[in-house]
Amino acid sequence: MQAHILVVEDEEKLARFVELELEHEGYKVSKAFDGRTALEMAGRKEYDLILLDIMLPELNGLEVLRRLKQDGRDIAPVILVTARDAVMDKVSGLDAGAVDYITKPFAIEELLARIRVALKMHSRLTDLEQQSIQASAGPVNAGDKETPEEGEYKWNKLILNDKKHTVKYDGHDITLTNREFLMLRTLLENKDIVMTRDTLLEKVCGYDYIGETNVVDVYIRFLRSKIDEVYDIKMIQTVRGVGYVIKSE
Repeated sequence: MQAHILVVEDEEKLARFVELELEHEGYKVSKAFDGRTALEMAGRKEYDLILLDIMLPELNGLEVLRRLKQDGRDIAPVILVTARDAVMDKVSGLDAGAVDYITKPFAIEELLARIRVALKMHSRLTDLEQQSIQASAGPVNAGDKETPEEGEYKWNKLILNDKKHTVKYDGHDITLTNREFLMLRTLLENKDIVMTRDTLLEKVCGYDYIGETNVVDVYIRFLRSKIDEVYDIKMIQTVRGVGYVIKSE
């Protein structure tokens, strides 16, 4: 099935160039040249991916993303495009719900690669969610007796249930994004093994990432803010210059 991509870019020549390249790759493309139009288009139609510039007239890209996310809708994966190269701009975009970012000027080959990865990742997460729904709707054990769950990973009072797609600490629910969940599961299933940033990126995103990125560090920070800091524990440890590890208790 042909993926439908919404390109939101106020530079019309660049938007047209990206459109032609995407169509050449077999994608269907729609365009918006300002934030308000993009918000309206994304709100009334389902796209497979949104390529969203940050610096836009009417509404900037981060505000468009925030409004799309604010009602809890499950929107298409968003890749932010920005002329800025500051770390905080990238972190703000990821915090707002973007799955990736690319900085202008960019090579079209890199953009196409990031789009393929985002679409593949979204498809993979959708499959996982469907499996979770099917598992939760499965038959009840005879006598309604509780049996040990398959796909459970434990550390201290934390339990991650892969089938139910849940994380609890001492019985308290912890809400994670799909990517945070995959990052935590990867660390737990490789307990006591130091995972390099490249390995985490490959395991979580399903591809060999080429280039410099701080995406892994950002998501580790999110996990620590939701688990380590809330429950005053030190679960995720940094191995300086290498990566991260969760050690056995």
